[in-house]
Amino acid sequence: AGINDYCVYFKKSCSSFKLPSGSREVGDMAEEPSRMKIRDEDSLRFVHCLSSRDPGVRNRAFDSILRVFDGLIGGHGSPPDMKGMATIHGAVDTKEMIDEYLVDILRLSVQCPFEDVLDRCKELLKDMQERSYKIPRVLKGGISTFVPDREIIPASSKDTETQALFVDAFLQNNRLDHVVQLMGYHPQYLECFLRTQQYLMKGDGALPFHCRHYIAIMAASRHMCTYLVHLHEQEFILQGGDPEWLKGTSHVPKKLRDLNELNKLLAHRPWLICKSHIEKLARSTNSKDNWSISELVQALILMAHFHSLCSFVYGCGIKSEIDHNGGFTYRPQSPVEKNANDFDSSDSSSTNGDINSEPEVGVELLMERMKKLVEEGEEETTQEERVKRFEKVESQSVEIAANTVRPSPKAEVLKYVDDAEYCYQDFAKRNSVEDIPTFRATDYSWEDHGFSLSNRSYMDIGNQLEDKFSVATNMTYYTMGEVRDVRYHCIPSSYLELHPLFVWNRAR
Repeated sequence: AGINDYCVYFKKSCSSFKLPSGSREVGDMAEEPSRMKIRDEDSLRFVHCLSSRDPGVRNRAFDSILRVFDGLIGGHGSPPDMKGMATIHGAVDTKEMIDEYLVDILRLSVQCPFEDVLDRCKELLKDMQERSYKIPRVLKGGISTFVPDREIIPASSKDTETQALFVDAFLQNNRLDHVVQLMGYHPQYLECFLRTQQYLMKGDGALPFHCRHYIAIMAASRHMCTYLVHLHEQEFILQGGDPEWLKGTSHVPKKLRDLNELNKLLAHRPWLICKSHIEKLARSTNSKDNWSISELVQALILMAHFHSLCSFVYGCGIKSEIDHNGGFTYRPQSPVEKNANDFDSSDSSSTNGDINSEPEVGVELLMERMKKLVEEGEEETTQEERVKRFEKVESQSVEIAANTVRPSPKAEVLKYVDDAEYCYQDFAKRNSVEDIPTFRATDYSWEDHGFSLSNRSYMDIGNQLEDKFSVATNMTYYTMGEVRDVRYHCIPSSYLELHPLFVWNRAR
């Protein structure tokens, strides 16, 4: 009923509009902004009515969406030029509203787990194009820099377990984002991830919902992760956050600004965090700026969660969401792009073979080295020999050089960052004789310290994290590159089964 009233209100508003003099065709006015403005809450919620398991509810909701479009463009024929017209939103003109809504429709025409919504969104875009309205198109390149489009699990997956998780994610977040879609390769982990993130952002806790998303923005900004920043800017508005806060941390309450130092250290040099940092937050000179232990534990877990998620975004080469800046364009497809599409579809198999040939050689070489190390490990070796082996492995690591290029800072992210030049540095270098004062990893145990503390201060989060950690440490498919069933080839199964734990300990 609320949607229908909304539609009627729009129709009445649109019927009273008068065309300004010197108007142009709408299609000529679809300039592409260099940076999308932050949309208001009403605009962001426009397609949320489609988030339902009931096909009947979705069908009625889409009918209401169509009525809104009809009302905005006059209800018949080619849409008139709406530039400069006032609407019920005042400063926002009708054409701008249509553009915002069409970008949502474009996203749902590609990324929605419900096929009925996918089909109707495609029909709506086609209808708007036939009405001479310039519609956006998805920029070529898919959702990942590294994973080809043809290998991405589709939004309407045929795998029942993955599809059920995609539906859950869509209903929780009103979108199927790129992170979730890529995690669809690992449904067991995705299930834990969705449950944990849902609890962090929308479950019980000491922090208000809009503050949780702002902390997520601050955490992602430390790693210059514009993808997560844009995602949670929208969520911040949806949770009733003050748009002024999105101008930067200088516009937020001091209590939130005080997190900057802890956020900076946790993101880049967590070993430097000490008791004084916690005391400073918990015992501020102004009592209203004090952080309770419950609030602080929740904030720390949020920051750690999104710092880690930045690594996933960068590691998987995740690209902008379709409805975000950089995910769509109004420019027509160029002949070069069309030819590239034809080449990708016709020659993908041969090209892919050439690309993968070199990594396969690297995998075989790595497996051979691992086998040799296992065999040598069975023999008695002196301390001197072990040191030589370690130094040899260190020198060989150059063959798989890490990318040390930092992401270039952007103004839209830097406004959330304090001391942007601060970055990771090794706390100890090889051959260094200095005694580096730091908290020893052996002095800490998640089971004995972290689990009980987090559960005591932030109810049930310890159980959520424990499940997530357990899946992560035990998850393996016994593959290396394109080589499958590795445990049955040259490497003892006991050695390979420990491999995820080696990675886990190194990451910690």
